[in-house]
Amino acid sequence: MPLPVVAIIGRPNVGKSTLVNRLAGVNEAIVHDEAGVTRDRTYKEAFWGDREFLVVDTGGLVFDDDTEFLPLIRQQAMAALAEASVAIMVVDGQVGPTAADETIATWLRQQSVPVLLAVNKCESVEQGLVQAAEFWSLGLGEPHAVSGIHGNGTGDLLDQLITYLPSTDQLEETSEIRVAIIGRPNVGKSSLLNAFVGENRAIVSPISGTTRDAIDTVVERQGQRYRLIDTAGIRKKKQVEYGTEFFSINRSFKAIRRSDVVLFVIDALDGVTEQDQKLAGRIAEEGRACVIVVNKWDAIEKNSHTIYEFDKAVRDRLNFMDWAETIYISAQTGQRVEKIIDLINTAAEQHKRRVSTSVINEVLEDAARWHSPPVTRQGRQGKIYYGTQVSSQPPTIALFTNEAKLFNENYRRYIERQFRQSLGFTGTPMRLLWRSKKLREVERNTANRATKV
Repeated sequence: MPLPVVAIIGRPNVGKSTLVNRLAGVNEAIVHDEAGVTRDRTYKEAFWGDREFLVVDTGGLVFDDDTEFLPLIRQQAMAALAEASVAIMVVDGQVGPTAADETIATWLRQQSVPVLLAVNKCESVEQGLVQAAEFWSLGLGEPHAVSGIHGNGTGDLLDQLITYLPSTDQLEETSEIRVAIIGRPNVGKSSLLNAFVGENRAIVSPISGTTRDAIDTVVERQGQRYRLIDTAGIRKKKQVEYGTEFFSINRSFKAIRRSDVVLFVIDALDGVTEQDQKLAGRIAEEGRACVIVVNKWDAIEKNSHTIYEFDKAVRDRLNFMDWAETIYISAQTGQRVEKIIDLINTAAEQHKRRVSTSVINEVLEDAARWHSPPVTRQGRQGKIYYGTQVSSQPPTIALFTNEAKLFNENYRRYIERQFRQSLGFTGTPMRLLWRSKKLREVERNTANRATKV
């Protein structure tokens, strides 16, 4: 059973994102002194007492203006309310009730979801009670004086909130695969998210930079839960000015780090660009599993050779990521979108896979038999005593040798190819740690392992 949802609703600049950060105990939602920074629904996990829930940050509601993204923001806020168990309307205690607050309150009273009223920016406890009293006029019950910045009053608000939520032991535990959707602006990341979910979870627009925050969306397929993280398009560093976009891109990089699998979206019309190469390098450096998703494939004129030629071009430009699977899709039509799930499952499984030391050493013995380590001009030859997997996510294997510097890059790549050919590790990077070790120490370690067995 998915976690219950708490929707945060209110007009622009009342401090919704600040309150979300406070309730979730994180500092992830972008907070910036500019109306319209939050546009999509962003989900953060939170808990209070024995209750766990998702806090959903929404864009500022404006009902009497249809310019720019405002109609789409309203659509996202309404969608959040539709899936919520309870809503919190946030107002500005320093400004007092406004006509916009009254319009939103009237609309909320018509909904079937219970609504709590949070009067934000009440930094002074005593003065906050006076500020909150003004909002009884909205007809939403008791106004709670809170401060998203300092945390004043949030405990009382949460005490009332959890009365509407099921306890943790009523929620079924399900393992979760975290999937970050990464790519340049306008390659179709939000369209891909919507195709997965089957609804307009993220705002899709031809205007670059529509997605500003990393948006968490939980979906379930055949009993497996996936947390999909849509992110802001990442432009070249020199094109990014300090401000909202700067923070958005930092969130995207954080999304890569907290994911199990990255869906790396490429625009088929543009091919693999220099910026794509840099993004792919970042994914590999972070050690994340990856699926390369070539979007807008329906817009390409094709013949019997097109896919092979395009695939070769992708492999040539991303040769350092030849371990990642590639799929050609159309997020707009839904073509092959569901097949991505199988690739995600494989990549996630291989990313956390562990292989026994005996199997690793069998591969090393076969590799050395087919291609012995190089010999230096002085007649010295490298020797691999043994290997063992020291960690996963990504799979990391330590190779203990007589002297690591005797193994050149060509031979090191050869050993990695042998591991992949023999063991798979499809969809995930591997890390090989070459260690120098004296023979006497190796024999002692080998004896110790034999004794334990």
